[in-house]
Amino acid sequence: MTGNRIAFAAFAMLAACSLAPEYQRPEIAVPENYKEAGNWLPARPETAEANRGPWWQEYKDADLNALEDKVSTANQDLKAALARYEQARAAAAVARAGYFPTITADANAGRQRLSHNAVNVSATPLYNDFLMAADLSYEIDIWGRVRNMVAAGENRAAASKADLAAMDLSLHAELAMDYFALRGQDATQIIADETVADYQKALELTKARHKGGAAAEADVDQAETQLENAKTLAADTWLKRAQLEHAIAVLVGEAPSNFSLPPKKADIALAPIIPGIPSKLLEQRPDIAAAELRVQAANADIGVARAAYFPDFSLDAAVGLESAMASKLLQAPSLFWSIGPSATLTLLDGGKIAALSAEAHAAYDESVANYRQTVLTAFQQVEDSLVALRQLTEENNTQSAAAAAAERALAQARNRYSGGIATYIDVVVAENTALQAELGKVDISTRRLTASVLLVKAIGGGWRKGSPSK
Repeated sequence: MTGNRIAFAAFAMLAACSLAPEYQRPEIAVPENYKEAGNWLPARPETAEANRGPWWQEYKDADLNALEDKVSTANQDLKAALARYEQARAAAAVARAGYFPTITADANAGRQRLSHNAVNVSATPLYNDFLMAADLSYEIDIWGRVRNMVAAGENRAAASKADLAAMDLSLHAELAMDYFALRGQDATQIIADETVADYQKALELTKARHKGGAAAEADVDQAETQLENAKTLAADTWLKRAQLEHAIAVLVGEAPSNFSLPPKKADIALAPIIPGIPSKLLEQRPDIAAAELRVQAANADIGVARAAYFPDFSLDAAVGLESAMASKLLQAPSLFWSIGPSATLTLLDGGKIAALSAEAHAAYDESVANYRQTVLTAFQQVEDSLVALRQLTEENNTQSAAAAAAERALAQARNRYSGGIATYIDVVVAENTALQAELGKVDISTRRLTASVLLVKAIGGGWRKGSPSK
């Protein structure tokens, strides 16, 4: 009994063996804080829960919310990513099948004739053979080959799930940016249409002054040039808006010809976003999670490759009935069976096993490099978005002041021209300055919203609520 227990314990220890290296997360330097955050963002306790829900609702725009909901159910890229995840899950299930024995059933009914010229010719060269049998084969996973294949498959399935989350985040962010750009074009269109109307009135007034001898013909040409340029701006704005509307249609899974988003003047709130600390990024970003899971899968693949250096052990068994007469097939004398372990060891393969092992190690090194690059890129994206938000906030303040000053200067220029103490070129310069200031204000507002979306995407779709300092 003692010997049996020792043998069983030894077998159990071997069965628990794994030749994969002990996994450790690849080292990478993680800063304590984001450089570009500075004192612009207030500190928040890191124990606060990150908002992982529909982050786009923070912008408080009903149209945006409705469109984002459609992305989750109708976007074709997202459906393709889901299908890839299902494929990865199925591949993991295939690997898990190695934990269980394989049983096959055979049935055969045949008539055979042996050659008369063969060695050891049977006394009955012409005979029938009826067979019903079942075969069992089970790999004894002593070196952990099956377990590491399962681990690699499960990690790749988990990585595919993280890829799905990353795709979901990216598509929602892309829709939000396209939507904000479209509303920016709506605001630009309002300015362009108002400018066309103002310039049309100015042209009519200038023509009347020219007819009365109070304005030169050059003033009429200048006024007409201004008007035509404004019409060009209005037409180009419609073009850009139409293309953005088409892009949004595809994102929500609709044909552009069947989709329309009515223009409106939108006052969209800038969502307050607190990125937290850099170390949290490793947990929040789905693409970082996917990259690390692929490192773990590659680590398990090394164990699979190493196991090839050792013998494969299996348990094989067969049981069935065989008879030369169909009437006797189901009788006890027709029974046959066999059972026993087997081992296979490759002695010479021209360096194939060594090459496969080297390939597995190189694949692991590649996955580590990809992981580190993903982390570095994530840090860059957060820093880029932080500095963009901070600088665009300052630009928004200065551009608003510039637009207000330009409007005052334009009013003065028009009054001076009406009073005959300024030339029409002074009015043209003031009008151009005021128009560019207004357009710049809209552009900065759109870029601020886009930068906030990019920050949401960069930190993985979650943030701690707070109000950025102005």
